[in-house]
Amino acid sequence: MMKMPASEEQQKIAKAFLSARAKKTPLTLYPGAMPATMGEAYAIQDAAIGFDGRTVGGWKVGRIPAELVDRYLDNRLAGPIFTDEIFDGSAGERPAMPVYADGFAAAEAEVLLRLGDVGTRDHDIETVKDCITEVRTGIEIASSPFREINRHGPAVTASDYGNNKGLILGPAIPDWRTADLIRMPVEFFIDDASVGAATMETMLDGPFGSALFLIRVLRARGIAIPAGTWVSTGAITGIHEIRPGQRGDALFNGKIRVGCAITG
Repeated sequence: MMKMPASEEQQKIAKAFLSARAKKTPLTLYPGAMPATMGEAYAIQDAAIGFDGRTVGGWKVGRIPAELVDRYLDNRLAGPIFTDEIFDGSAGERPAMPVYADGFAAAEAEVLLRLGDVGTRDHDIETVKDCITEVRTGIEIASSPFREINRHGPAVTASDYGNNKGLILGPAIPDWRTADLIRMPVEFFIDDASVGAATMETMLDGPFGSALFLIRVLRARGIAIPAGTWVSTGAITGIHEIRPGQRGDALFNGKIRVGCAITG
């Protein structure tokens, strides 16, 4: 993937999404020509990050459905998570997480990796672990003013910050280097009702594969990866739509819990 400078049309799309997010205005239609490739999507995303001006503290990684991989030439997508939308929920509190009530909103149980120095070398699934300083449980909040963001393919999803609206940092996973992360049971609850359960065996090459993907894509886009960057590695139990007033909780390994309260 080559880095593409944003065209005037792509800059207009980026500004339209920023305006809708700032004003909390729902978008019933995509605000321009829908991107057809991931390169076009990231051109819009990069323009929006530049116009936004906030500091990026992490990146969400999402899976591209298998039947779309050949079309979009990748199996994952990425979107920025801004530092002012990253909250600590490791002590058992439920941070209040705002979503676009008239747009799309969901919560996802994810494993979070904190990167140290990634250097300039090419990594593989084993050496990338040497770049990771911490592994935590967590919840990604997915929300966009465009309610149909996930219905038009991964490029549309990526174009609006990858459909991200925040991250909750849950408790750390102790001894993550020797733990069997891939087979760890994970369950998600909305208002105490179980809505999904799975393991990371469903996540392509797992959370470390997500880190590898992100390093590759950000380098191709000319984006620095400072030490301390969080990687939200992908939904484990599914993308669970959620509404203001509801609570979301993720349970890892039957004992590590992280939660949030959804607001409008």
